[in-house]
Amino acid sequence: MLNYFLGLWFYEKTKTKLLSSKIGTAAYNHGHRYGYYALLFSWLPIIGDPLTLVAGVVRLRFVWFVIIAATLRVARYYALTLVV
Repeated sequence: MLNYFLGLWFYEKTKTKLLSSKIGTAAYNHGHRYGYYALLFSWLPIIGDPLTLVAGVVRLRFVWFVIIAATLRVARYYALTLVV
């Protein structure tokens, strides 16, 4: 959740720069289109944290963010306890 709120803070700081360029606008639109699907990979150790940061930047709905990211992280740690 910290990464999500950091993403919201980054959006406020970089809003005009992000949406002023063609690539930035395209990235923002892709984030809205595929953001929830990308959160399905938020449980992965290396790329999970940047994905949660991007979820805040593109302002995905917080309720859905918590449902997807928290469920997958809990499942990851549960699977690790079964292995160990």
